[in-house]
Amino acid sequence: MNDVATRIYAAIAAIPPGRVASYGAIAARAGLPGRARLVGRLLGEVPDGMELPWYRVLRSSGHIAMPPGSRGFREQSRRLRAEGVEVKNGRVPLSRFGLDGDLDHALWGMPDA
Repeated sequence: MNDVATRIYAAIAAIPPGRVASYGAIAARAGLPGRARLVGRLLGEVPDGMELPWYRVLRSSGHIAMPPGSRGFREQSRRLRAEGVEVKNGRVPLSRFGLDGDLDHALWGMPDA
């Protein structure tokens, strides 16, 4: 596994339970801003035996990237809800559950809605 993949997988592994991050946020945390598609590609190529919280990675809008109603969509929704993450119509409110949601609230007093 190359250094880029290692950094991306480490950023995904660091998402705590009950939180989510966008593909772009993972790329930025891995030191690769603008490489959101690379994150998606590498999620599809996770080495056998590596356990990652893949279900905590979403589109920048907070939407689940898999087609609504698909097996993967249902599995991702189920896993997120099991961690207390709100999923409504395939979307998670990033202001409440995103990795940076608490920071924005602390700095700017943004509502939790």
